[in-house]
Amino acid sequence: MQNSTSKEPIRIQKVIAMAGIASRRAAEKLIMSGAVILNGETVKEMGQKMIIGKDHLSVEGRRIKIPQQQKTQVYALYKPKNCITTLNDPEGRTTISAFFPRTSARLFPVGRLDYDAEGLILLTNDGDLSQQLMHPSHKAWKGYFVKVRGLVNNETLSALRQSPVIEQKKQQPVRVKILHNVNDKTWLEIFLREGTNRQIKKMMLTLGHSVQKIKRFQVGPVTLGDLQAGESRALSPEEIKEIVR
Repeated sequence: MQNSTSKEPIRIQKVIAMAGIASRRAAEKLIMSGAVILNGETVKEMGQKMIIGKDHLSVEGRRIKIPQQQKTQVYALYKPKNCITTLNDPEGRTTISAFFPRTSARLFPVGRLDYDAEGLILLTNDGDLSQQLMHPSHKAWKGYFVKVRGLVNNETLSALRQSPVIEQKKQQPVRVKILHNVNDKTWLEIFLREGTNRQIKKMMLTLGHSVQKIKRFQVGPVTLGDLQAGESRALSPEEIKEIVR
């Protein structure tokens, strides 16, 4: 984390991330929405900079204070089903913030899970770390248990292992294996490195199988372990080092 006593101009997106308000990507959306005010004026340019300790920054009407030194915190959270991965929702749906652990740090989710999906998601107060983990170059494998309608065979799954094509765009190869069949349903174990929007549902539909359940059990080296829906645990310093390798 950068020390807040620095007198060098810093991009506003990074300052928002340093304050634990949002990731840099989410900070850009806040700027585009007109929610960011610098020295009394609405920020309109993505590259605008400020000097911490000299300039005054507000986000959504709240004055932002940068701590002298912020300790990075990362949590593993079991996101329940029918919960949206945002901090607020205009439709009034339950958001992931309802299950945040009690901590003085301002946390936000790293990445997302579909509303009707459940399982592991990481939370952090470190915007730079979040940006690093979500960057395409990080390419952490993410593991999912997936239940689909119909009986699936290995020959059908070969297209996914090579490179699935979704909406005429070629995706990275997928690790997939059949776990077991129950009546006319099939349970699969799927590992992705991309995780584009609704990727699992879309690629299974291309094979003629609709998805009925998705549970993410692993992100990089971090697993759900014994966590139950809505529960969380803090990652150790050693685990945090592992996820950024």
